[in-house]
Amino acid sequence: MAENLSVIRPFPGQDAHHWITAYQQEVLASRDPSTIDAYTRILRKYVAWLAQRPGNYAQFHPQEITRTSIEFFLATLSSSSAKKQAKAALSGFCTWLQEEKQLLDRNPTRHIAIPVQALLAPRELSDDQRYVLANLIEREADLRGRAVFALGYWSGCRVSDVSWLLLNQVHVTGKAGVITVGHKGGKIRTIDLTNGARRPLHEYLEQGMRKASAYVFTSQRAKKRLGTGEVDGWRWSEDGIHQWWQQLKSLARAAEYELIADVTFHDLRYDFAHRARAAGWSLEEITYYLGHVTKSGTPAIATTIRYVQVSRDQVKKKLKDIKG
Repeated sequence: MAENLSVIRPFPGQDAHHWITAYQQEVLASRDPSTIDAYTRILRKYVAWLAQRPGNYAQFHPQEITRTSIEFFLATLSSSSAKKQAKAALSGFCTWLQEEKQLLDRNPTRHIAIPVQALLAPRELSDDQRYVLANLIEREADLRGRAVFALGYWSGCRVSDVSWLLLNQVHVTGKAGVITVGHKGGKIRTIDLTNGARRPLHEYLEQGMRKASAYVFTSQRAKKRLGTGEVDGWRWSEDGIHQWWQQLKSLARAAEYELIADVTFHDLRYDFAHRARAAGWSLEEITYYLGHVTKSGTPAIATTIRYVQVSRDQVKKKLKDIKG
């Protein structure tokens, strides 16, 4: 009788860290630093999630990477953009395991479709949410954090605007403030600051703990290696700012946290657009201030409209005003 051979190959005795490190060195090393960081985080998150699935006994086995596991993992992610990036990261990893390591018979990410996410009205914060966030910032007495929050809340700046802001792009005094921002997609614009944004930024530059750096907001960690387009290694990264935001919210009291648990830093930008519209700004003015431009450099009014589109609740409140 012929020997009954299992179709499952014996698992090599390396842990998840080994596989990810090897993949970094053999494949990802040629990519830009931001892609390496993003893909590595995704792979670590996936293998940790996979190890906890029933039957895996808290271990990562490359052969357990299946289309089902990837689809279930992608379902844990909140946005279409996050799902697309995760699929891209996992596809490259699976291709490497299949073609270079012969551990997979096929790439399980093939033919997995990411559904288009319906556009929802961007968030307008409630008065209570604004109150809680402002109180958290004040209680922490962190000059750097106050300035970053102020640029998001009072100027609608993106995280990338804040992270890549250079000292030579900032001109603030005790009475006036102007900054030039727009790292993302080259959407450069020069904007005047409200007092709400100017004061915290001026105070941070005058009294805050900063490294000797070309960047306004510097990391409190060790100097990192230069990434693509960086001037020095002291820039407070986008990931670092997002982590700070989560840590800040975690300091809220229980009743406060319920109100702000799912508020992102980008929601400050959406809320600024709503408040600017309520203050009488035109769509063109909001478009310029937020840096909404097309690839050809023309104002992207359609993007701004999505930022300030009305919600069902807003319309509902005005139904009573209709005269018979």
